[in-house]
Amino acid sequence: MKTTDSEIIQRVIEGDQRAYAELVDRHKDRAMTLAVRMLKNRSEAEEALQDAFVRAYRALPSFERKSSFSTWFYRIVFNVCSSALNKRGNHNLLLIDEQNDDEMKIEIPSADDEPDIELESKEFSEIVRREISIMEESYSSILTMFFLQEMSYDEIIAVTGLPLGTVKNRLFRARMQLRYAVLRHFSETKQMVNI
Repeated sequence: MKTTDSEIIQRVIEGDQRAYAELVDRHKDRAMTLAVRMLKNRSEAEEALQDAFVRAYRALPSFERKSSFSTWFYRIVFNVCSSALNKRGNHNLLLIDEQNDDEMKIEIPSADDEPDIELESKEFSEIVRREISIMEESYSSILTMFFLQEMSYDEIIAVTGLPLGTVKNRLFRARMQLRYAVLRHFSETKQMVNI
């Protein structure tokens, strides 16, 4: 049976410092994804992630367990990355228009063991990854949390500290950007085929 984050935290608090490595292993990949999406620079993201893990370790005794460790930790990662962006002069994480628009869905092709569909699905995934990597931080971070890390709205709110309307708005706008990028790509591809 897998040890829960809470059990590991208790071991760390009781003095088992090596148990913290288990938490690091569990959460490093998703946290790194978030940091890279926000900072757009792998080495800066690695540095921010190290800082976030150190901060989390030091604050672990005060962790009240009102939310999951992952939500609490991703909030730390988000704050560390936001601070790094502010030092760079990128303040656009907090300056986006906060209107509440209706949501829009992006349908991802599924690979049903058909080679054409599997190829399209891979191509689609590559387009999505590329577009997220060049997207403004305020959008890419929300999109990463929602789609790639499968966080709920409540978890994203807990991590970012943003109101629900803002989260939905940024997610909507990010989806719109993705939709246009995918449509543009496939229409350009279709035009090339027709030439």
